Amino acid sequence: MVVRVSVEIHQNNESRRHVQKRMRTGQSHAIRKRIKQARGFPMHRLNMDSAWTALDVVTQTMFQKAIDDPKSVDLEKLSDAFVDQSLKDISFCKDAGRMCYAVVQAEAQKAATSVFRRNLLTRLQQKFTTREETRNRSVQEWVCLVTFICSIFDYIKVNNAPLVALVDPVYDCLYRLAQPDALMNEEEVDCLVVQLHRVGEQLEQTNSQRMNQLFYLLRDGFLLQEDLRSMTRLLLLEILEFRASGWTLTDTAHKYYYSEVAD
Repeated sequence: MVVRVSVEIHQNNESRRHVQKRMRTGQSHAIRKRIKQARGFPMHRLNMDSAWTALDVVTQTMFQKAIDDPKSVDLEKLSDAFVDQSLKDISFCKDAGRMCYAVVQAEAQKAATSVFRRNLLTRLQQKFTTREETRNRSVQEWVCLVTFICSIFDYIKVNNAPLVALVDPVYDCLYRLAQPDALMNEEEVDCLVVQLHRVGEQLEQTNSQRMNQLFYLLRDGFLLQEDLRSMTRLLLLEILEFRASGWTLTDTAHKYYYSEVAD
């Protein structure tokens, strides 16, 4: 299935020439820099310090206590604080999963309970249920929600496996980002590509059929949606080739996408 998608993209020479023509314009540097950011190069590596400084002093103190002695902290209140901060701060939600993972591990090892994780998943389920209302109210908050859910999926495991409860919600969020109206919004396209780079491979291992369906949507958007911006078209092409190559890029493709980007 993956090979078929890749072949169809490469057979559509007109679309590819259109992208390459756009790349030779003055937009070239900006487009390539955006993709480089999505790929997780040093300028956008997850940074615990940025997540830490986004928290208020009270939450920082609760977090420190939770790591040292989980029984001494209201873990439900702490998880609520993380969720609330994530929905309003994109810099925090990018790496909030790592901090949540630290609390989950400390609680399991030192208290043999799972209060933090249980309440965290409950809050995420509530926010997920009202995701369309959130998107209609604020695309920024919606993007933060998707980023946070994917961050939790990326970091928190059970027996070294992703949380089963998050598999379908993550897919559903990515499917929504792949719809024609969302592909017209730069924030949503950026979020879609970044999260596929982040969790796409492990997500596919949980349900390859749903990943195929998602990439059919992306392929159709790239080939059939004529009103896409050049940057969106290039981001879609890159992620299609990224997955078709086994969630990596060949040296040739890497050079094609990143050779003109200054560090």
